[in-house]
Amino acid sequence: MLLPEAVDALSALAHGHRLGVFRLLVRVGADGLPAGEIAREVGVLPNTLSTHLTILGHAGLIQSRREGRSVIYSADYDGMRGLLGFLVSDCCAGRPEICAPLAEVAQSCCDK
Repeated sequence: MLLPEAVDALSALAHGHRLGVFRLLVRVGADGLPAGEIAREVGVLPNTLSTHLTILGHAGLIQSRREGRSVIYSADYDGMRGLLGFLVSDCCAGRPEICAPLAEVAQSCCDK
């Protein structure tokens, strides 16, 4: 991920509702959720949610797919990994113990 993409992703996550939507979609996994359910879970109006979903999609953090008449939204795990990789790529400066706790947290959340 390049700096402009990282800035877009961080900017998208710098809003409470968008961060809530992203965290929800990361939790539910690849199955994703329809917009109406996301709106109820996060507590936002559907028309406001549409704007948030568009911003998160343009930032490469979520994706959508059509299933029948519904649009299902899910986290874009490649985009998430790209952002996290960008944030920690210069972290260690030859000292891997600095970033080791991050790897442990990532592993523990994925083991669930």
